[in-house]
Amino acid sequence: MLGLEYFSFEAKWSPVFLAFMLLVTAGYFLLTGPLSSRFQSSEPVSAGRKVLFVSGMLAMYMAHGGPIDLLGHTMFSFHMVSMALSYLMATPLLILGTPVWMWRTIERKNPFKKLGFLTRPILASVVFNGLFSFYHIPVIHDFVMLNFTVHRIYYVILFISSFTMWWAIIQPIPEKDKSSGLLKMGYIFLNMVLLTPACALIIFAPEPLYATYSDPNTWAKAMGYCVPGDTSFLLEQFGGPAFFGYLAPEIDQRVGGITMKFFQEIIFASMLAYVFFHWYKRENKEDDPMPTEPPASKLNQA
Repeated sequence: MLGLEYFSFEAKWSPVFLAFMLLVTAGYFLLTGPLSSRFQSSEPVSAGRKVLFVSGMLAMYMAHGGPIDLLGHTMFSFHMVSMALSYLMATPLLILGTPVWMWRTIERKNPFKKLGFLTRPILASVVFNGLFSFYHIPVIHDFVMLNFTVHRIYYVILFISSFTMWWAIIQPIPEKDKSSGLLKMGYIFLNMVLLTPACALIIFAPEPLYATYSDPNTWAKAMGYCVPGDTSFLLEQFGGPAFFGYLAPEIDQRVGGITMKFFQEIIFASMLAYVFFHWYKRENKEDDPMPTEPPASKLNQA
């Protein structure tokens, strides 16, 4: 299916990365379960929060280690699915899936407190969307895809910037949450606007922009990130990425841009609903009148 049958188990499932993700997940369950008593103010973690964390880990694995990662090197549309899973879906799920008492512990022991300014909402939004858009400039994208060390570093930086962006919106530590619901909704709309130009340029480009998905030699080199060893055999066996693409390169590119925008709209719309719900709940709680004592006559009757 989509050419996956031509690749090895290692290329499709990245067992080393899978083992790492399973170890991190196991560590989470140990820290929120048997070892939680070692932390101050620890509380039982709900099943829903655990599901959120596991879902975030699964999204991250599928984006960078599962078949979607491999397909993202043969079709641009799957590359955009991978980006959306990693930076728009996995990050907020991981933040929401981590219990508040654990975030408080991390906050107390955080050696990077001086970098807290990076989580300021407008700055965080501009940095993440700027890095994302910069990465999709054709010459930059092809360079990153062909230089594996740069590829890994850039993806880590993108993850950190997406974390700061989502942290500014979600802010899981209640006493640190100083932004009103209205401001948070404004930040969400800002992120939706900032990513639009990059998606529009990709969607309306009249020709393929990325050599990684249109030039056989560039594609074969880029596949070295997924396929171990010499990848020259890929040219002999398949000829180029067109063998796997069910769409012409320019159509696949447009589908990728539309896919990214679609994911962004759905995820941010869901986050808007989440922020509005919590804002409404908080406002109603603050507006509730203080309970009054019953009249003395009724107390005497009792």
